[in-house]
Amino acid sequence: MPETMRAIRKLAPGPGAQLQQIPIPAVGPRDVLVQVMATSVCGTDYHIYAWDPWAAGRVKPPLTVGHEMAGEVVAVGADVTACKVGDYVSAETHIVCNNCPRCHVGEYHLCERTRILGVDTNGCFAEYVAVPEQNIWINDKDIPWDLQSIQEPLGNAVHTAMAGELTAKSVLVTGCGPIGIMSVPVAKMAGAEVVMAMDVNEYRLGLARELGADLLINPTKEDPVEVVRKQTRGYGVDVVLEMSGNAGAIRQSLKAARNGARVSLLGLPSKPLEIDLAADVIMRGLVLQGITGRKMWQTWYQVRSLYRAGLAERLKPLITHRLPLEQVGTAMELMASAECGKAVLMPGLKA
Repeated sequence: MPETMRAIRKLAPGPGAQLQQIPIPAVGPRDVLVQVMATSVCGTDYHIYAWDPWAAGRVKPPLTVGHEMAGEVVAVGADVTACKVGDYVSAETHIVCNNCPRCHVGEYHLCERTRILGVDTNGCFAEYVAVPEQNIWINDKDIPWDLQSIQEPLGNAVHTAMAGELTAKSVLVTGCGPIGIMSVPVAKMAGAEVVMAMDVNEYRLGLARELGADLLINPTKEDPVEVVRKQTRGYGVDVVLEMSGNAGAIRQSLKAARNGARVSLLGLPSKPLEIDLAADVIMRGLVLQGITGRKMWQTWYQVRSLYRAGLAERLKPLITHRLPLEQVGTAMELMASAECGKAVLMPGLKA
């Protein structure tokens, strides 16, 4: 094994990142060293790359960026028992404390002291990454590397969609970023009667259709509340999966929901927003759910089962770009343009 590796590093506050040659991470007694085969790009990575106010207030350079990954185990610490050299793995990116009240009752995804791979610790936009043993997930070896790498964000889609009943339900997905798009086939496989997808981006709406959306809604061209109610005999949808974080979309989704509907909220607004809590929520009996991350490890088992049942094949069109590590800037430009599905960096590709 070489002594050094290439890695995408945020060296100082400010926009951009640099490709550096740095030492391969040391492996502690309960750590696993993974050779990264694929690492997909997330909106969080873009926030760090662009150095927006969130990143400036959270991230402490120098740092290796990236958190969604798949690779092969090449070394394990002396006390590791959960995996072995040669296993194909991904990682749960929330590194939890195991000691707070939420961890004690098994709600690890709500840990009070969570650290995130590639945000608070060195991440996986690199040829190798060290991951705590408790965060390792062993993959089926017949799944392609790029599809293995997107299981972390897919887990967000699965957690959001399956936070309540979907069978024979009408579903509205608001926000067709990659996670919103992934929630479309998840809802269909869970038995949803109809899945409607809403976004202002026609490219992303096209991907949502390719992955199974029954009806596409562009709110810049038509009133989404009218469209949804027309499709549901005037009542509104049973389930809203809010993936956008857009204030207008959130307000529209509440009005498009039927009385007593479930509204699962994953998208993060950039600032506080005002809603008519009395008229749109309380008096109509809506159930609002805040969704964060994935359940550890329930959601990962659900993802595995869905992959084995055919979801992996359905998701192939979502991965629109595969790029070498050196082209991280291109990947970030694609993210900013929203003219892509999921961009995946593959360290083994030649520039």
